[in-house]
Amino acid sequence: MSTRPSVLFVCVHNAGRSQMAAGWLAHLAGDRVEVRSAGSAPAAEVNPAAVEAMAEVGIDISTQSPKVLTYDAVEASDVCVTMGCGDACPVFPGKRYLDWKLDDPAGQGVEAVRSIRDEIKTRVEGLLEELFPEGEAEA
Repeated sequence: MSTRPSVLFVCVHNAGRSQMAAGWLAHLAGDRVEVRSAGSAPAAEVNPAAVEAMAEVGIDISTQSPKVLTYDAVEASDVCVTMGCGDACPVFPGKRYLDWKLDDPAGQGVEAVRSIRDEIKTRVEGLLEELFPEGEAEA
């Protein structure tokens, strides 16, 4: 068994949802999980409203940058979580896929992004419960 699971979060621009999800997972799991994020058509920068919303809860994603989705990133991940990229997100055999239906924070202010941030936190907490069932959390 691998030393720790790896999770890849994918959305179109890798500027909002996937960056917030990666931030939450890294924050909540610490070094128990390898965290990646990528986009099928990466933006130039992380959404400033997403950066602000995450900063409000003590998570700094300001140093992150959108990355292009690669075959290697998917191949190296145990779980791939897609968020609104539809057919643009490739599917590779043998990987576990989750598709989270979430509003797109693009073009929205921090007021709207807060609810997306909070929904992502809830889903990340659920994913952690699946990755580390009770009794295995300290593995």
